[in-house]
Amino acid sequence: MTTRITEQPSLYRHLEKMTVEELTANINKEDKKVAFAIEEVLPQINKLIRAIVGKLENGGRMFYLGAGSGGRLSVLDVIELPTTYGISKGVVNVVLAGGLEHLIEAPEEKEDDTEAGWNELTNLHISPLDIVVGISASGTTPFVLSALKACRAAGISTGCIVSNPISPIAAESDFPVEVITGPEFVTGSTRMKCGTAQKMIFDMISTATMIRLGRVEDNSMVNVLLINDKITDRAVKILMEKAGLSDYDNAKTILLKFGSVKNAMNALESQR
Repeated sequence: MTTRITEQPSLYRHLEKMTVEELTANINKEDKKVAFAIEEVLPQINKLIRAIVGKLENGGRMFYLGAGSGGRLSVLDVIELPTTYGISKGVVNVVLAGGLEHLIEAPEEKEDDTEAGWNELTNLHISPLDIVVGISASGTTPFVLSALKACRAAGISTGCIVSNPISPIAAESDFPVEVITGPEFVTGSTRMKCGTAQKMIFDMISTATMIRLGRVEDNSMVNVLLINDKITDRAVKILMEKAGLSDYDNAKTILLKFGSVKNAMNALESQR
C-alpha cells in the first residue's frame, strides 16, 4: 500500500483553541466533501450493486464483513431491511469482528484476528452462491483481509468499501469501491468522514438492491412489515393511494387480512 490518506494529519491545527462555532463550521466543511468523493466512485458502486442483485436473484446471500465503526454501521443498515422491505432474515447479513453480541462493546482488538472472519462465514455455510463485502476504512484490517482471501480461494465473489487507494483489501475484491474522503478533522478518526461515506454507500447498496429485487413499487414500501401502529398507518395510506380506496377503516381491514400492501393489492386486482 503506497498511501494511507486516512492517517494523514488533519488539515486543521489547534482544534482545542477553536470555538464551538468554528468547530462545527469546519466539521461541516469537511463533511461536504463526502458526497463528492462518493460521486467519483459511483461506477464502482454500481458494479458492486449489480453483482449483489445477481447473487440474491439466484438464491444467494450477501454478507458485510467488517470491524470498527464501518462494521457497526453496516449492522444498522442490515437490521432494518426485513421490516422495511419484507425480505427474509438471513438474506443480507453482517459478520462483525468480535461478534454481533458484542456490538456496543467495540472490541477493537478483534480487528487483528485473522481466523475469526472466515470461521464465522464457514459456520454460516458460505458458498459460491453468496457474495461477501469487506468494510475497512484503512483497507488493511486483518480480520477483513484474511477472510476475503479465503473467500476468493473458495470461489466466492468479493467486494469492498475502503478509503485508501491501492489497498490490500481492494486487491482481494472482485468489486472494489475505493472512496477517498481525505484526512479526517481529528487525525485518524475514521468514524467521521469515512464513516459518513460508508453509511451513505450502505444506503445506496441496500436501497438500490431492494428496488431492483422488486421490493418497492413506484416510490412506496409495499412489502413493509406491519410491526407497529405507525408503520401500519403508513401502509394503510399507501394501499388507499395505490388501490384508489377512500375508506380508511376498510383499507385497514383489507391490509391486515392480507398482511402487506403488495398482497392486498394483488388480492384486490384479482377480484376486478
